[in-house]
Amino acid sequence: MINGTRLKVCGLTSLVDAEAADQCGADYLGFILYPKSPRYLPLDAFKAMAPRLPDTRKKVAVVVEPSLEELPELLAAGFDIVQLHFSSETPFFQVALWADAIPGKQLWFAPRTTPGGEVDPAFFPLAETILFDSYDADQFGGTGKTSNWAEFVALRDKYTRPQWILAGGLNPDNIGEAIKATHANFVDVNSGVEAAPGVKDHAKLRAFVLNLHKATVKNNPAYGS
Repeated sequence: MINGTRLKVCGLTSLVDAEAADQCGADYLGFILYPKSPRYLPLDAFKAMAPRLPDTRKKVAVVVEPSLEELPELLAAGFDIVQLHFSSETPFFQVALWADAIPGKQLWFAPRTTPGGEVDPAFFPLAETILFDSYDADQFGGTGKTSNWAEFVALRDKYTRPQWILAGGLNPDNIGEAIKATHANFVDVNSGVEAAPGVKDHAKLRAFVLNLHKATVKNNPAYGS
C-alpha cells in the first residue's frame, strides 16, 4: 500500500516482473488467463511459478466469462482473487452462478460497459469489488486507453457499497492527474509500465510508483501537503 492507496500490477508473465512489482510495493499481482490476450499466461505456467512468488502479495487470476468448472481450479492453483470480466449484457443468473462459485471477498467484477452505459447495480451485492476499465468493443482490458475518470467518480459516489478500482491507460505520466481527478484509493496498472505486451519495463514501473507516491502524499492529509 502506498500512502493508503492499493496498487495492482497486472499482465505479469514472468517471475522477474512479479518480483519487480513486489519490490515496488504492489499489493496485488495480476495474471491474465485469457487466451486471446497478448499477456496470456497458461494456468500450468502460473502453477510452476507460484511457489516462488512473494507470499506477502495477493495473486489475482484475470479471466473472461469462464466456465463454472474453472473457478474452483483457480483458487486451488494458488490464486487469492478472481477478477472476472464479462459483458454488461450478461444475464443476471449467469453472474449469480459465478458469484456462487467464489466467496465474495475473493471475487472482483470487471463488467465491460459501453460509453454512457451503466453497470447494473443488481450485480453489486454479488461481489465486494468492482474494477472500472476503459471500453473497447474487441478487448476486455489491456487496451492502453485511458478510462473515463469522471464516470468512475460518478459511479463510485452513487454506489458506495463496492470497493472501486481505477484501471485503464494509467501510466507514469498520468497517474498524478488520475489521483487528483478521482481520489481513487485503489489503482491497477498494466500496459502503461510495459516494454512490450507482457514484459514490464522496470524503470517505468518505478516511475509509476514514485509518481503515485507523490500524488497520494499531496492529496492525503494524513501524509502532509
